[in-house]
Amino acid sequence: MTTLDVNGRRHEVDAEPEMPLLWALRDMLGMTGTKYGCGIAQCGACTVHLDGQPVRSCVTPLAAAAGARITTIEGIGTPALHPVQQAWIELDVVQCGYCQSGQLMSAAALIESNPSPTDADIDAAMDGNLCRCGTYPRIRAAVKRAAEIRRQGLAAAAPPAR
Repeated sequence: MTTLDVNGRRHEVDAEPEMPLLWALRDMLGMTGTKYGCGIAQCGACTVHLDGQPVRSCVTPLAAAAGARITTIEGIGTPALHPVQQAWIELDVVQCGYCQSGQLMSAAALIESNPSPTDADIDAAMDGNLCRCGTYPRIRAAVKRAAEIRRQGLAAAAPPAR
């Protein structure tokens, strides 16, 4: 048995330690928002957060995820929309949508570590998140908008200056 902390909930998974985290999430826990794309960590569709860092779940063994905080696309926008989700909606980023959960997870990690990303920062952080529809200009604009929304939220939540 492997104990996983997924989106703040504890789950016991009866699987081999080398099983990819992706399959435990999708097939055993029913969290199908994380997508299978290539199976070799090249496309980014399977991106989740492990202790806040984006990882490719298709090549991350269960043993590496045990004891870590795992956040999936189902967990980033609860109870309210995450800034990346809000920006994606505002800017109508999605076409087919298949890659978007991985795109959103990579973007969320980026704006958490870099509150004002440049185009170069976005390109570097999102490198390897492939979009067959080619919505890269809208993705870049949405990452910038998400960072702005996040900064505004942090400013609004800050205690008043004395």
